[in-house]
Order: sequence, then structure tokens, then C-alpha cells
Amino acid sequence: MTKLRGKQTTQRILNAAAGIFSDVGFEGARVDEIARVAGVNKAMIYYHIGDKKALYARVIHHAFGNAVEQFTRNIKSTQSPQNKLRAFIRTVVEVVDRHPELAAIMLREQASGGKNLPETVAQDLARIVGIISGILAEGAQKGVFVKTIPFVVHMMIIGAVVFLKMSSPIRSKFPALSDTLSISGDKVSDMAAAEIENLVLNAVRK
Repeated sequence: MTKLRGKQTTQRILNAAAGIFSDVGFEGARVDEIARVAGVNKAMIYYHIGDKKALYARVIHHAFGNAVEQFTRNIKSTQSPQNKLRAFIRTVVEVVDRHPELAAIMLREQASGGKNLPETVAQDLARIVGIISGILAEGAQKGVFVKTIPFVVHMMIIGAVVFLKMSSPIRSKFPALSDTLSISGDKVSDMAAAEIENLVLNAVRK
């Protein structure tokens, strides 16, 4: 029971921290405020996780570390490079939808040149880029994809999904900006995900 309570407390802290880091960034976040939102005292945060840098790293790594496992699992269940690429894109959508704070956090890191990006997260990202590199290399070897720069394709996917996610409030306010895209709450719609899949596949198809 004590161990379960510890896990629940840790998860409350991570959830509170994710929301605050998303709203105000690493520099603007205060451990006092995170503790208040999580319903714990500061000592509990330092006991379960550590200081603000450790907390920031844990929040992002929690999302990306699980994502790496999900990418691997989803891609293993497919055969062709085309379907593996589709699975990769769908997994990106699922991860961004499951961790809505992640988009804002990572956009801030991009804008700052990775000023506060933890080393563990950089390693997670390298593993994810490695996964799509393997898919594209297999496709090129089998003659179904052109040779590409994997990181550029990765950024095409991430950029489309993240900016679509972040634009949800604006598109809700100004429906004309959605064009033919249906708005499904804060989630990336199936229609939008399918369109991103088709555009990326058309870009790399031989």
C-alpha cells in the first residue's frame, strides 16, 4: 500500500509539473506552485523526484521514454515499410494527444535552442530518430522509398502534428481556419492524422 501511495504521489507531482512547465516554461515554473497544485509539500517533491531540473527531466523523459517503447511495439506489428511509416506517424499523434503539455514544452525548447533540454531526453529523441531512420532505410533498400534525410522527414511529421495540436484553440475560435478539418476537442482528428500520413508517404514514395 505504501509503495502504491508513493507511485500515486509521484504521478500527481508529474501531472502538476507538466501543466506548469507547459504554461510558463522551465524558467517560470516554481517548485512551490507545483507542490501546491499537486497537493504536497516541497519536501515530498525533493524526496520522490529531486530539484526542479530533475523534475523537468522526469516529466519529459516520462513521455518520450514510454513513446520509444510504443514506437517499437507498433512498428513490430507491421510488415511493409509503408505501413511502418504510417504506424510511426500514428504513434506520434497518439503520444502528442496523450501528453498534451509536451507540445508547448518542446516548442519552448526549440525556440531557446535546447537551453534546458535534459541529456536523457536528447537520448530519447535520438532513439526515436533512429527508429524512423531504420524505416526509411528499409524502404529505400526495397525500392519503395527515395533516399531521404531521416531527420528532415522526422521534423515534417513532428512539425505537422505539434502545430496542428497547438492550433486547436485558434481553429476553434476561427472555424474558417480549419478548412475541411473536423475539430475533435483538443485531439488531432483522424482525418488530420490520415492527411499527414498521406502527405509524408507521397513525399518519400519512389
